Amino acid sequence: MVDDTAEIGIFGGTGIYDSEMLHNSKEITVETPYGKISDTITIGELGGKKVAFMPRHGKKHSIPPHMINYCANIWAFKELGVTRIISPSAVGSLKEEIKPGDFVLPTQFIDFTKSRRTSFSEEGKVIHISVADPFCPELQEIVSNVANSQGISLHKDCTYTCIEGPRFSTKAESRFFKSTGADIIGMTLVPECQLAREAQICYVSIATVTDYDVWAEKPVTAKEVIDTLSKNVQSTKKLLVELINKMPDDFTTKRKCSCEKALTEAEF
Repeated sequence: MVDDTAEIGIFGGTGIYDSEMLHNSKEITVETPYGKISDTITIGELGGKKVAFMPRHGKKHSIPPHMINYCANIWAFKELGVTRIISPSAVGSLKEEIKPGDFVLPTQFIDFTKSRRTSFSEEGKVIHISVADPFCPELQEIVSNVANSQGISLHKDCTYTCIEGPRFSTKAESRFFKSTGADIIGMTLVPECQLAREAQICYVSIATVTDYDVWAEKPVTAKEVIDTLSKNVQSTKKLLVELINKMPDDFTTKRKCSCEKALTEAEF
């Protein structure tokens, strides 16, 4: 039997809606003080580890990026005992050399979102979290090593521009985002990654490039995004399976990172 705890959490992004990679699995619902989570959570086993899977947009892709309840989703994983999160997502490219079908490992982000709840801070408790380096370095190293072993084209040390959505950029906006020096553009990284830091959970983003953003003078369509993702979905799942297999069993007690101590100097 599978109990209602997990070590690793996966947010299924656009194109990754199911948890077929998990064994001995079951679906559960988690109530949170922040409202409803995106969908039921599937808890199962993979590589001898307990994994919780949640489709970020819902199983039927019914939740647009600006309406995802990021606080509830992160809180639910924390409640289940998750100590690290793997977050696949779809992005557009802002650089000629980063091609559709490539994978990207973001190390920084620029936040252009507008209306999202970005913190667990409440009246009477202020949290000034540091996101100078927003992603877990230990998880990033594991992703890099696995991608190399599988011959995957992975762009490292990249900056993710996060926009509100759900619409795509205008040409003027796209040229502006490109001028910032950012490498990729998407709609879901923020505040997901910074809420994970507040929850003291290790977090890594694995982005799949679906298109060139409209700076390239080619309008982006949802069909183009889905078509590219469909071609890459098996590679993404293969990467996720090997990534989980490569995570050390003693990860929770012998971490090289400081993610689990993020609140030590963040609260007044």
